[in-house]
Amino acid sequence: MRFIIIVFLAYAASAAAWDDDDFEVFDVVEEVNQNFYELLGVTQEASQQEIKSAFKKLTLKLHPDKNSAPDADVQFRNLVSVHNVLKDPGKREKYNEVLKNGLPNWRSAVYYYRHVRKMGLAEGSVILFIIITFGQYAVGWAAYAEKKFTAEQILNSRGKKLKKSGFDTGLAEILDKLPKPSIKDTLPFQIPRFLWWLVTAVPRGIVELKRQMKEREEEARRQKKKEEEEERARAARAAREAAGGTAERWERIAEGMGRGVAEVTHVAARLKDNCYKIPGHEPAEEAVPEQPKKVKTRKAEEGGGGVWSQSQQRALEAALAKHPKGGAGDRWQKIAAAVPGKTKEECMQRCKYLSEVVRKQKQKEEEEREAQKEETSDAQKQEEITS
Repeated sequence: MRFIIIVFLAYAASAAAWDDDDFEVFDVVEEVNQNFYELLGVTQEASQQEIKSAFKKLTLKLHPDKNSAPDADVQFRNLVSVHNVLKDPGKREKYNEVLKNGLPNWRSAVYYYRHVRKMGLAEGSVILFIIITFGQYAVGWAAYAEKKFTAEQILNSRGKKLKKSGFDTGLAEILDKLPKPSIKDTLPFQIPRFLWWLVTAVPRGIVELKRQMKEREEEARRQKKKEEEEERARAARAAREAAGGTAERWERIAEGMGRGVAEVTHVAARLKDNCYKIPGHEPAEEAVPEQPKKVKTRKAEEGGGGVWSQSQQRALEAALAKHPKGGAGDRWQKIAAAVPGKTKEECMQRCKYLSEVVRKQKQKEEEEREAQKEETSDAQKQEEITS
């Protein structure tokens, strides 16, 4: 293939040495196929004026309106072409060279270039297709010959070193296995195969693309369903933990205590109802102030869960608001982590203690309102009796 390209470039380079005037003169010479001077009826040394006068006389004679010959149009067209060449000094000189040396023959590059440049697109495409096909086939055989020669050189060198019997037979078998070029590997066969593959591959590609898209959609639905199930499981687990712990947790606690699950859960429920107070260790009830007032002080407060400072109390209130009931994970563990210096049990006791204080405060306020209502009612009755 490289050899063909090199030859083609060499022909093109040699053809480039000719200009458009040369090609025009060559084309007119081939088309007229007659001596220009004899056609005009003048000598080769005739002046431009003589050539012009002869052209005018022949124009009146050979014009299609006055010439009744069947090829009148061709004769008049040839006359005009000849005059265009001879009236130009440069073209006339080139024509004189043709008269002396003749037209380029088939061995010359310009001969093929002149014929190719006048071809149409379809004709040129067919010729180029044929040339490429033969070139492709020739290059295939050249590559095969090169591979065969290389393989023979390598195998012969190894055979001389090994000096084994039957090497020639094995060499022939190996060389026979080299793939030989086939006419089926050229463009006339490759193009139909490619078109057939394209026609059959496009529908398969569309089907495969639709299948992959469907698989991705199903995978997305499965993933979404799995995430929803995991979310529901986390919510259910959090609800169970908020309600008192999971069954597995109570089983582990019962196993560690050597008790039954029912007994452990029963005791835990009683402790919960009793605000996690252990019987016999109930702390003495503290007097609740009549009107609690918020006083900014750094003094530590003592209550459920030991001694609590105001900073610890604020941290506990913030953690309770951040981790409400029903959240995922161990709620009290997260609350204890947010309160410096306090454990999970101390936070739980403090919360229970504060809840009890608030409940008693509300109860006392209700009792005071009831007593005030009774006093008001008694006063009204006393006024009615007095009146």
